[in-house]
Amino acid sequence: MNYPSFKTNPHVGPSRINKASMSTRRRSKSREVALQVLFQFECPRRSPFLFEGFLGERLKEDQQRVFCRQLIMGTRAHHREIDERIRSAAENWRLERMTGVDRNIIRMGAFELLFQPDTSGCVIVDEALELAKKFGSADSTKFVNGVLDRLWRGIPGRIGELAQKVPESLVSVGENGG
Repeated sequence: MNYPSFKTNPHVGPSRINKASMSTRRRSKSREVALQVLFQFECPRRSPFLFEGFLGERLKEDQQRVFCRQLIMGTRAHHREIDERIRSAAENWRLERMTGVDRNIIRMGAFELLFQPDTSGCVIVDEALELAKKFGSADSTKFVNGVLDRLWRGIPGRIGELAQKVPESLVSVGENGG
């Protein structure tokens, strides 16, 4: 099946998405599809030009597709800065040694933490942990949590959020080791 090429609309930005009208479940599904697309960008035999059709098949609502595109294009546009921040936060780990799934979950979470200040850091980390549970290995949740937590703590505008609320998933991962 031939899909149209993956294009972005320069007029669609964060202010265009009405988060109140898009349920948490729908945003979670958008993050899931964005992760799948980001992972596919790393596969040498996959064409990045097929993803618009992929989004259309998996996300039925315009707002979901817009949010998903934001995550994909934002993560890719800022990948150098994001990867540098991850290298600093991922103690004793090179990006190349991380699994593709973990690396892309962390990249997408880092993009949101760094460039989407209107989304709660607690929500971002919790969503990343859900993706790690669903798509990663047995150790992914703990690893993703550790890297994103260190990265989050290094963002000056986000520090106050840490003191306000710690998501249950962070507490349970720390207590149970995964």
